[in-house]
Amino acid sequence: MSQSENSWNPNKYNLVTILGPTAGGKTSVAANFAYRTDGEIISADSRQLYRGMSLGTGKDIQDYTVNGKEIPYHLIDVFDAGYQCNVYEFQQLFVDAFNDISQRGKLPILCGGSGLYIEAAIRGYKLIAVPDNPSLREELAQKSMEELEEILKSYKSLHNTTDTDNRKRITRAIEIEEHYARVGEKETSYPEIRNINIGIRFPRPQQRERITLRLKQRLNEGMIDEVKELLDKGVEPNLLVYYGLEYKWLTNYVTGKISYNEMFEGLNTAIHQFAKRQMTWFRGMERKGIPINWVDGNLDMDSKINQIFQILKETQG
Repeated sequence: MSQSENSWNPNKYNLVTILGPTAGGKTSVAANFAYRTDGEIISADSRQLYRGMSLGTGKDIQDYTVNGKEIPYHLIDVFDAGYQCNVYEFQQLFVDAFNDISQRGKLPILCGGSGLYIEAAIRGYKLIAVPDNPSLREELAQKSMEELEEILKSYKSLHNTTDTDNRKRITRAIEIEEHYARVGEKETSYPEIRNINIGIRFPRPQQRERITLRLKQRLNEGMIDEVKELLDKGVEPNLLVYYGLEYKWLTNYVTGKISYNEMFEGLNTAIHQFAKRQMTWFRGMERKGIPINWVDGNLDMDSKINQIFQILKETQG
């Protein structure tokens, strides 16, 4: 492929997002694409922000070295484990990384599977820091999901139509809307994002096999020891459970609440369900008019990267 085919038109796109469900090989694709474009990667994974949580979050740091070259990455290992970063903070971090990379003439490449974080980055949700409201949370904790939905609907504008997915999210959405109602909305500047989405996916049966295989691999690589080490360092079990999936199930196993088999079967099922929710989110993005150009995960790496360049060529004019 010629040098001209290895480039992108910054007037058309100033951000390339590589997304997809878990265990789909996104990181490796993003790193190889960055190698060919001299780009830098911004992680869009809500849990890779935390130090000491590598195996459980799938950081795959080794994938950031391509043909002996270390690919720069951002928004990984930003906070100590135990911290609870919110979407507002992530968005601020994304803007800082995006501006830094762009100002150095490099291509920012957003990579991850956290749909909420991806949309917050590429769509520029309202930048406003909303503090926690413990008294409101205590009041809302007494209400049913149906009551919470009615409360959220009572506000003129919804923070996010996906906020009714679970109790924690809908409570936070009400908290945000209540804050807006009391103090008003104050938006700050956001860089102009000209983004194209590239999705990596496998057929569903193969995706399921990949998820289970990767879980076994990471358990063999020491994922249980990773959780033990975090607990030994003083991270409270309930904080690890907060991070969900691997950290929820492994913490419950390490603390003796469930057996190894219960942990493995429960975690395996939970990751499959998570991958299904990820695809549901991505389909929702497409329904909202956010195109995703899907690439077959079974292609060899060169073919995947060449297809991405072809998509860029066809769409950037």
